[in-house]
Amino acid sequence: MEKKATEKLYDKDAYAREFTARVESCEPEGDGFLITLDRTLFFPESGGQTADRGVILVLGDDSSVSVADVQKEGETIYHRVPAGIAVGTEICGRIDWDHRFDNMQQHSAEHIFSGTVHRLYGYDNVGFHLSDNTVTMDFSGVLEEDQIRNVESIVNSAIYENVEITASYPSKDECDRTDFRCKKEIEGQIRLVTIPGYDVCACCAPHVHRTGEIGILKVQSFQRYKGGVRVHIICGGRALRLFRAEHDLMTKLSMDFSLPFEEIGRRIEELKEEVYTLKGRLREADLKLSEIKRASIPADQKNVILIEEDMDAATMRKSVNELTELHPGYCGIFAGNDEAGYRFIIGIKNGDAREALKALQKICSAKGGGSPQMVQGSATDLTETKLKDLWKSFD
Repeated sequence: MEKKATEKLYDKDAYAREFTARVESCEPEGDGFLITLDRTLFFPESGGQTADRGVILVLGDDSSVSVADVQKEGETIYHRVPAGIAVGTEICGRIDWDHRFDNMQQHSAEHIFSGTVHRLYGYDNVGFHLSDNTVTMDFSGVLEEDQIRNVESIVNSAIYENVEITASYPSKDECDRTDFRCKKEIEGQIRLVTIPGYDVCACCAPHVHRTGEIGILKVQSFQRYKGGVRVHIICGGRALRLFRAEHDLMTKLSMDFSLPFEEIGRRIEELKEEVYTLKGRLREADLKLSEIKRASIPADQKNVILIEEDMDAATMRKSVNELTELHPGYCGIFAGNDEAGYRFIIGIKNGDAREALKALQKICSAKGGGSPQMVQGSATDLTETKLKDLWKSFD
């Protein structure tokens, strides 16, 4: 039987938080149920935006169920809940207002951003994603950094102007005379969201009443994507939380370095250079120490193993290559300790180093691979004693 169209209360008042309704259907699906109501405030997942969430309370009863997801098929809206509710039951629905308003802030800002890009540069928004963690817009052409910064400034100016945002349902004749953005062909009644001076776009989602409620928009990042550009933005309460976290981090760094904010970047670059220099010196020291240890190995020793607390991969490989020139058997270097595990490189000039790896895997959890001349990998549940005993067994 065809489901009834659900009355969309969020179209009439995006700021309403509670409503009453009647259960029209309740059907099991997976580990939960899908229920339809004669009317709802819950906005379904649509147009790249996540669905509303909240609770449904049974009137005259103490029971309630959480609304984990909301989907739309045709004109019917389905609410996913963990427990069933009998058809005909009168309910009270309460949306998660913080989540709804957060989505409204992000989505309204996206309209201004996309409308500005379209007006200034002629590119279309061909992809939009609004989740609880990120907001992305995909544009049909490439925007350079200065262009994106320009759009960012214009959007924030629109926010400061506190422009009214309206939604309307124009007739077909009015639509034909109106220039508006639309990502796809729409059948039936079109809902236009208008931000005077900035954007007119077909959209079914709830929006803030005035642009000032967005608070602020900040571009987080952007990158080339499918011949165009993907832009990540953050707005409103999300932006405030990000700014707080970044400010707390900068304050800590400022105290740790005993420097003002503007000097932290320079100091980090200096530290990177110092670390690079120290790593070079450490590598040289490792090589010299390795040379000393190799020189102490008897010339007639066939199989050789060196165990180091730490050694970088390049030094290990160089040392193994030199050892295989002097010793005909398996030459291995293991860096690490019994508690943390070991990284290893094993080589042999004439033979198959993979056989040594197979032997190692019989005594511990070793992972790795390579060629007959050299293998490398890592090993856990391995002890220095086991290693030395294994190498003795090769003699």
